[in-house]
Amino acid sequence: MLHRPRRMRRDSIVREMVAETRLSKDMFIYPYFVTKGKNVTQPIEAMPGIHRFSTDTLLKDAEKGLKIGVNKVLLFGVGEEKAEDAHSAYDDHSIVADAVRALKKNFGDDLYVITDICLCAYTTHGHCGILDHDYVQNDPTLDILARMALKHAEAGADMVAPSDMMDGRVLAIRNKLDEHHFENTALMSYATKFASAYYGPFREAADSAPGKGDRKSYQMDFRNAREAVREAKIDETEGADIVMVKPALAYLDIIRAVRRNTTLPVACYNVSAEYTMVKTAAKMGFIDEQRIVMENMYAFARAGAGIIITYHAHDILGQKWI
Repeated sequence: MLHRPRRMRRDSIVREMVAETRLSKDMFIYPYFVTKGKNVTQPIEAMPGIHRFSTDTLLKDAEKGLKIGVNKVLLFGVGEEKAEDAHSAYDDHSIVADAVRALKKNFGDDLYVITDICLCAYTTHGHCGILDHDYVQNDPTLDILARMALKHAEAGADMVAPSDMMDGRVLAIRNKLDEHHFENTALMSYATKFASAYYGPFREAADSAPGKGDRKSYQMDFRNAREAVREAKIDETEGADIVMVKPALAYLDIIRAVRRNTTLPVACYNVSAEYTMVKTAAKMGFIDEQRIVMENMYAFARAGAGIIITYHAHDILGQKWI
């Protein structure tokens, strides 16, 4: 028998009918960088089209986002006081806590607010935990991360997302939230966050580059797939509601492996360099931006991601690419 699979590719109607992978606006989370001041809309040179916002301008941009269907945001704080003990990370009126309060006051349940939990933007040395003798100390860092998460929950965050890669941080944060009656505050774990060169533009955006050394002693070795699955399983047992793979584009195999080994929702983070490479090539006229972006998004979903964190979200929904 001659097989003719092309019959199911004959026209757009039948192709849509038999498509195995579908995207929805509900899958996308849009990251924001929030800074001090008023009326701040500061372009980030390494990430074309992305800005640092003060809380007042953040509210305006978030309102624009809601109008096009962007109803989930992930907040990163920039410009806080830096200290060895990262005490500004858990201040009652940190940049992120104040931004959460403002967003929830203005938009309520119409906007789902997620906050990043990590210390790199709050330490003098730029590492994601407490540093002693040039080594990031795991257990002393856990309490600070948990206190940071609690402050964000008290401010009204719907979900916290620890990205530090300390052992046991999901359990520490979950316990802290539950002890203070925030059992309904969700937790999305950066379960498999690799020590990657794809973070370069982000570190400019968030002013979070390590001053000395690198993060290979706590972020994952990108050569290790089985270890990635193990990390995701550990976070599931510690109480994560969602597990994330970061970066995404060069890690489709990891997304697939995690998807096959957990019953939790799987997210991926389409990170800064992945975004900037596309934007830069499109500006030069080398690629069709819409087609490349959407091919990437479908690849993430095809690999198994049901949630996609991406700086392209405003373009995708605002320009009706889906």
